[in-house]
Amino acid sequence: MNLTETILNFWESTGISQFVTQVGGWDILKYVAMYALIIVLYYFAIVRKYEPLLLIPIATGMLLANLPGANMFDMSLFIHEDGGPLILQDVIERGGLVDFLYLGVKTGIYPSLIFIGIGAMTDFEPLIANPKSLLIGAGAQLGVFVAFAGALLFGFTPQEAASIGIIGGADGPTAILVTKTLAPHRLGAIAIAAYSYMALIPLIQPPFMRMLTTKKERTIKMTNLRKVSNTEKIVFPILVTAVVIFIVPSAAPLVGCLMFGNLLKVCGVTDRLSKTAQNGMINVVTIFLGISVGATASATAFFEWKTFFIILLGLAAFIVSTCGGLITAKIMNVLTGGKINPLIGSAGVSAVPMAARVSQKVGQEEDPSNFLLMHAMGPNVAGVIGSAVAAGVLLSLFGAA
Repeated sequence: MNLTETILNFWESTGISQFVTQVGGWDILKYVAMYALIIVLYYFAIVRKYEPLLLIPIATGMLLANLPGANMFDMSLFIHEDGGPLILQDVIERGGLVDFLYLGVKTGIYPSLIFIGIGAMTDFEPLIANPKSLLIGAGAQLGVFVAFAGALLFGFTPQEAASIGIIGGADGPTAILVTKTLAPHRLGAIAIAAYSYMALIPLIQPPFMRMLTTKKERTIKMTNLRKVSNTEKIVFPILVTAVVIFIVPSAAPLVGCLMFGNLLKVCGVTDRLSKTAQNGMINVVTIFLGISVGATASATAFFEWKTFFIILLGLAAFIVSTCGGLITAKIMNVLTGGKINPLIGSAGVSAVPMAARVSQKVGQEEDPSNFLLMHAMGPNVAGVIGSAVAAGVLLSLFGAA
């Protein structure tokens, strides 16, 4: 082989050559737009510090999947045109690095493991002390079903509509679990929308919180929560697991893992397991989950008109869920004779603890001596349970289709 052939072979093996020969027409613009989107996600994560633990792995997965010649992820191994099942042998023989990581998404392992970590980090004491917070958490799921109906009107299938609607629960792992089951071809767009809106909670929620509440309501001071016994803390996760799964069995992976993680935290005899779930385990799984989900967003499949509607409907779901929680809290305030500050209703979405902190911040803008954080944590953790139940309902309705 002479020097010219060697150079030519090397050139043909480069990603630049493959990009030039394989990408043409409008696809070039799609790749340019994808690289721009990746830069934006890195900017929000690194410079603005919006959900960096999630957005950086997702953006990196998107970059790896859209570099010509890298061959790190092949979605055709997991979604077959004839609707056939996953063939593990094909993944082993033909798969790249991200294909193997994606198996944890496809099987639903990653979201469930993350829920164990979330449970181990979550304090359900405010919810136990004020069980009425469950109503706010339920009211904040309104956006899930409004966006579901809207997606059907835009021509999405029921499975796609259910996956889009769950964005309103403001819970990334839940959205991923539902989407990988019902509409895996939409996973990239839905995951990016869900995590982006979660990161933008401090910007999205406050205008609607002020619009739907009066100054008098925003200055309401709530009484201190009662102290919760250790027995109540231990019984709570066991009881919730049994009750929810008896009613909505499809919610078992999320609710069961969430409550298992919390039981590790509160039982007092598994500190090592609790700390592992809170730190090492959830961090490793978050890396794998983010890279895997980001890799599903290939430029050619991501940039289509339906992606625009997914982003739009996801935002609508998030806003309606915020408003649903606020309206529920306002009604409860009236029924209790003015004892509930409606601002805690916005925390009914499942973004712990960011949504509760936003309630606290907006409340203190009206009255610096008002402390709503612990009261808002009740609806906030109720939202985690609520989104998991909503996911279970959607899976039970459309999972077999």
